[in-house]
Amino acid sequence: MLRALKGYPAAVRLLLFTTFTLTMARAITLPYLVVYLSTHLGLSVGQTGLLVGGAMLLASLLSLYGGHLVDTLRSHTLIVACTLVFALAFVGIVASTSAAPFFCFLVVAYLAQTVVDIAAKAGFCALLPENRRGEVFAIKYTFNNIAWAAGPMLGVMLIEADDHLPFVVSALIGLGLSLAYYRLGERSLLGLREAGQAASFAQVGLGMLRDRRLVCFTLGGVLSAVVFGQFTAYLSQYLVVTQHDPAEVARLASYLVTTNALAVIGLQYLIGRRITRQRLMPWLMAGMAMFVAGLLGFSVAASALVWCLAMLVFTLGEIIVIPAEFMFIDLIAPEHLRGVYYGAQNLSNLGAGLGPILVGLALGHVVPVTVFYLLIGSVMLAALFYWLGTRMARQA
Repeated sequence: MLRALKGYPAAVRLLLFTTFTLTMARAITLPYLVVYLSTHLGLSVGQTGLLVGGAMLLASLLSLYGGHLVDTLRSHTLIVACTLVFALAFVGIVASTSAAPFFCFLVVAYLAQTVVDIAAKAGFCALLPENRRGEVFAIKYTFNNIAWAAGPMLGVMLIEADDHLPFVVSALIGLGLSLAYYRLGERSLLGLREAGQAASFAQVGLGMLRDRRLVCFTLGGVLSAVVFGQFTAYLSQYLVVTQHDPAEVARLASYLVTTNALAVIGLQYLIGRRITRQRLMPWLMAGMAMFVAGLLGFSVAASALVWCLAMLVFTLGEIIVIPAEFMFIDLIAPEHLRGVYYGAQNLSNLGAGLGPILVGLALGHVVPVTVFYLLIGSVMLAALFYWLGTRMARQA
């Protein structure tokens, strides 16, 4: 991976550094967000979940327009502005004294990070040839997982000093990135509007709805994200119902999170760099098969070892599907609409938000183990939509 990084243009390395650091800034606040809302704003656990989940879902919907901005504005200007907005949003979060402004600032922070992420993906496609894009997507995802693994630990250390410090540090990181990218960022990547060809967002949206390949793949992404988007949340729900021992639930959950993180960090680049356009469908179906095998393993797991082995298999599916989704969007997106197509891909976060909700409802009405078979059904439907989308892409 280091050899690949050295071979990239400086602009690509800077984009990777920017997305990694901005993800780290967001991850720093993760371990204390629920406690902070409860302590400082007096929200219940249910209200906190609704606020945080709602912010993520709203930011995902707005990311479609964020993708349109990526296509129509100069990339350098947009990244500098969004990292600065990210910093200001965290300042607003610290200053908020009620739930409404906190929610608004959280949406703005999430959206700013998402737009930078979309701009980076579009930048990779503009700066690298097709045969090197799968590799850089795999590296980016590996870096993101390192950030999500290390960020919360750093956040816990900051909390011990002051309960506002994680948000302040996140704001300072955003400000530092804005200044750094202003000085060092690639200024030659022009948006569509500067080329004089820009269409309105409404026109772009109608065009995307007519692209059945994108519609099928977006539906597949939402359904697969139901399964892997927030697996820790629904697995914890299942364990709470079946284990009855909070200490045992916490222990198993920590084992599963660690197994997932180590597997992604250790294997993502090795596997992701081998995913190519020519064999996209076999890779996707292999990823779906790994999800099914992992869920079946969860359904019969009776020891920590079996849970961790099932999580390893499940994580292989995640490692395959995420870069394969990037490759598919890269395959079908018109050059002048890459941003908004990557924005549409972010709609899969809707599935991530729905997963714990659906599992929570199911656990109240069916035998607990049944939830894994319901999730397998979601995987099968996702595979069907992926197959339809890939078939249409070949015929186009």
